[in-house]
Amino acid sequence: MNVAAERIERLHALARVAAVAGEEDRAREYVRLARRIAERQRLTLPRDFRQFTCDRCDAFLRPGRNARVRTRSGHVVVTCDCGEQARYPYGD
Repeated sequence: MNVAAERIERLHALARVAAVAGEEDRAREYVRLARRIAERQRLTLPRDFRQFTCDRCDAFLRPGRNARVRTRSGHVVVTCDCGEQARYPYGD
């Protein structure tokens, strides 16, 4: 694992801790920084990171707090407080 990937993992952990502590702005900054590092280094973000961050407002999503999670036939719909929806398939 290279330095950029390690830093992205660390920022993911920091964003989770900040979101749990109620510091949404700080968590948002960690998410933005991790995305910027990934773009510059041409890395893909880890799956948990992609699925638990909002693409529109960069919020770290916490189901029940700032995200609504619903299951439909064949996919999961995650809706952020800003209105952005993400759909992820799941197998039977």
